[in-house]
Amino acid sequence: MLSISKYDKSYIDECILEMKTQLAVYKNLIQTVQSQRVGHSAKIDSAIDAFEPVFFNNMVMVIDNYFIHRSRALELKDGNPLNEVRLLCNSLMNHKNKFTPEKSLRYDPAKSILKYKEGDEIKIKELDFSKLSNAFFREIEKKYS
Repeated sequence: MLSISKYDKSYIDECILEMKTQLAVYKNLIQTVQSQRVGHSAKIDSAIDAFEPVFFNNMVMVIDNYFIHRSRALELKDGNPLNEVRLLCNSLMNHKNKFTPEKSLRYDPAKSILKYKEGDEIKIKELDFSKLSNAFFREIEKKYS
């Protein structure tokens, strides 16, 4: 497929709405499970702690996939949130969840959203995903709409 240099605003809005829906469903699930804590607090906390990074690591791959054919020329290679999501996805899929920067991108952990350094295990939490996805969608809107 050819690279895409422009996405309809309505498509971007649909993707943002889908992310908000996914986050709302996640929050509802967690609240429902936490309401059942009586006598099982440690087990519930452990299950949530194990589920959260698996869910949000996968959600990073979802947001990237919405725009998988985006033009790299427009994305640039300056370490922006689109680059960060691309690096996270590549690391999740090809490097056993160990953050692995690419030499072709000017990634600086200090300037990134999630601050991952080479070799860090990727374990994205809800708040981190919210920050990353918000920055990602702002960048998509800025460069591709």
